[in-house]
Amino acid sequence: MLELHLHLDGSLRPESVWDIADSQNINTGCSSLEEIRDNMICPPHCPDLTDYLRRFDIPILVFQKESNIERFSYELVEDLAKEGLEYAEIRFAPSHSVKEGLSQEAVVEAVISGINRGMKMYPQIKIQLILCCMRGDNMYEANMKTINVAKTYYGKGVAALDLAGAEALFPTDSFRELFDYARSLDMPYTIHAGEAAGPESVISALSFGAHRIGHGINSIKDESLIERIIKDNITLEVCIQSNIDTKAFPENEVHPIKKLYDMGVHVTLNTDNRTVSNTTLAHEIELAKSIGFTDDDINKMWEYAKMARFD
Repeated sequence: MLELHLHLDGSLRPESVWDIADSQNINTGCSSLEEIRDNMICPPHCPDLTDYLRRFDIPILVFQKESNIERFSYELVEDLAKEGLEYAEIRFAPSHSVKEGLSQEAVVEAVISGINRGMKMYPQIKIQLILCCMRGDNMYEANMKTINVAKTYYGKGVAALDLAGAEALFPTDSFRELFDYARSLDMPYTIHAGEAAGPESVISALSFGAHRIGHGINSIKDESLIERIIKDNITLEVCIQSNIDTKAFPENEVHPIKKLYDMGVHVTLNTDNRTVSNTTLAHEIELAKSIGFTDDDINKMWEYAKMARFD
């Protein structure tokens, strides 16, 4: 098994967060491990995207020191290896961890240290990193810094860039300059698109030169876009449980991944945020089978993922 779309800060162990917050006197507003869990994991019937996104508030608080970042990175590698993964691309925004004085370079080096320790302990798994630029107000300078940091560590643990954040509020097309710059540096990238926004977001991402799309499920609404995705062998990094949690498609509709697959789109299975969505790849496989995927289909999606990975 392998995974292309996995957020580090959405996949922290609640036990480790509780331990670090307690030992370092970090005020999370929680008085017990159970309360930490309740605040990091969205409920079975998550009310909306806003509730889902607040599950990242506590992880960001404890993701500001190099030792913590290294530990969380190692633990995620350990979790993935024990679940039988052979390869994973872990993504995170280094700009989220500079609130207490760390540089983006220091953040990336801490993550690299953690994943290298993990791969040494569990040599059966290979990990690559994707650095996320972020949608939001006043993010231009930080995002340009992220691109430069990605270039510095490219081939040394970092494999690509991404654009994440509030897609509906900050349209993909607004970030063309960032990806023009990334392309000028020969940096590969994927882009979150077609999740909270419609097909136009995916069209913009493709116009930037992206060959992989994070989520991309709203492509189903545009037949000509689907034809283009198939023709150009674009890979969609689909995260079924996360899409259910964030209400990325109407609750009374079946997830569109099977329809996209049947049309010939290269869809792949991913967890997005293991802790926030309380999921694993095994769970995502179960969800896929519940909407009609066979074992042969699952194996074909693994092949799509192998072809699309950044290493």
